Amino acid sequence: MGGRDKAFAAVGGEPIVVRTIRLFHELFPQVVVATQRPERFRGLDVETVTDRFPGGGPLAGIHTALLASRYPHAFVAACDMPGLDTGVIRFLLARIGTADAVVPRWEGDVEPLHAIYAARCAPRIEAALRAGRLAVRDFLAAVEVDYVNEADLGAVRGAATSLLNVNTPEELAAVGGRFEEAER
Repeated sequence: MGGRDKAFAAVGGEPIVVRTIRLFHELFPQVVVATQRPERFRGLDVETVTDRFPGGGPLAGIHTALLASRYPHAFVAACDMPGLDTGVIRFLLARIGTADAVVPRWEGDVEPLHAIYAARCAPRIEAALRAGRLAVRDFLAAVEVDYVNEADLGAVRGAATSLLNVNTPEELAAVGGRFEEAER
C-alpha cells in the first residue's frame, strides 16, 4: 500500500492494530506483536518481540510469537485484518486438539494468518527458516493441520468479515478505512 504500514490504517476511526489488540485482550491472557519495528507499538497495551529472522516474512513472525508465548497454543493474525471476530476465533480455539495447527479454508484458499499454531512448532519453523524455506504454506504441508472447511466456518456468524484482509488502497477504502495523518 505504497510503503505504508497497513497495521496503522484506520477503519472506523481506529487503527487496525489498536482494534486487534483490544479484541485479543478480550480473548487471551497474553497478546504479542512480532515486528521488525517494536518502537512503532510503544504506548499500546501489547508485548512486542523483534523477529529473530529479519526478512523471514510471516513465518518468521509466527516463529517469534511462538517463542514468546507462555501458552501451548497461539492464535496468529495478520496485521491487515480489520474485521477479526471473537466468535470466529473462539470457534477455531474450540478445534484445538492434537494437530500442530488449526487453519481455516475460505473461498478456495487456506488462511494461515488467521490460524492457531502449537508452540511445539517453533523448532520446526526455525529449521525451515534456517533452510530458507519461508512460505507458511510449505511449513503447513510438513505438519499435521486441522483444516477447518468453509462449510463449517461459514456457519459461524462473522466468518467472512473476520477472514477479510486488505491488501490495496481500494480494499481499505471498501471497508471504510484510510490512512491517518499522524501515522506512526
